[in-house]
Amino acid sequence: MSRSQLVAEHLPLLRRYARALTGNQASGDAYVGAMLEALLQDPSLLDERHGARVGLFRLFTQIWNSVSINDKSEIPSAASPSERRLSNITPLPRQAFLLLSLEGFSEEEVAFILDKEIVETRKLADTAGREMAAEIATDVLIIEDETFIAMDLESLVKNLGHNVIGVARTHTDAVALAKNRKPGLILADIQLADGSSGLDAVNELLKTFEVPVVFITAYPERFLTGERPEPAFLISKPFQPAMVSAVASQALFFQRNSKNRAPKVA
Repeated sequence: MSRSQLVAEHLPLLRRYARALTGNQASGDAYVGAMLEALLQDPSLLDERHGARVGLFRLFTQIWNSVSINDKSEIPSAASPSERRLSNITPLPRQAFLLLSLEGFSEEEVAFILDKEIVETRKLADTAGREMAAEIATDVLIIEDETFIAMDLESLVKNLGHNVIGVARTHTDAVALAKNRKPGLILADIQLADGSSGLDAVNELLKTFEVPVVFITAYPERFLTGERPEPAFLISKPFQPAMVSAVASQALFFQRNSKNRAPKVA
């Protein structure tokens, strides 16, 4: 497989990570674009000692950490107390947390990506995970047609300190539940029991109020092309508890501070 093919193979998940780290599609894709430009200018920047995917994430991290916009001083002055406490979790611990929990890298791989010792990497991730889960709690609406997955999600978000206001299996159920009690976070499957779309249900709800949304799909690569407005926050099926914690916490924090809180999918 050629170098360009290797890069193309891993780009969708790198886009997912970049969007989760930055909080939106446009910013995340811009950082990925900057990484690709650097790689085109100097192919030797890709360190493949731990494989091409790890090398790409390492190069992306070097680009991300070199830009001053990631400083926590960028948090708006109007941010809530919980958001300000969360902003104290510096980019480095959040990177370690997301690389382990969202992307599933080993501790050794994360240490290489961040250019840190394994012990330090573990401490960074543990700190970020505890603080992110503890600082933001809200009412959650789950839109999921598979019973056992819905039960797992309900248990997970409750263990994170959130309150589940209901589980919807269809577009109609989702709209009805949200109108009765507006959620502070939505976890939404994309294909629902009656053949309707979780994307359509969420977009209908977003016409009346703003809420951060995390989409759940077995095919995340279909929504990580950068070719149109897409969800910024995606969980892949099957998912791990730490993945739900990581993405939900990131969505809550960044979506609350975003002018374009939930990009709609056409």
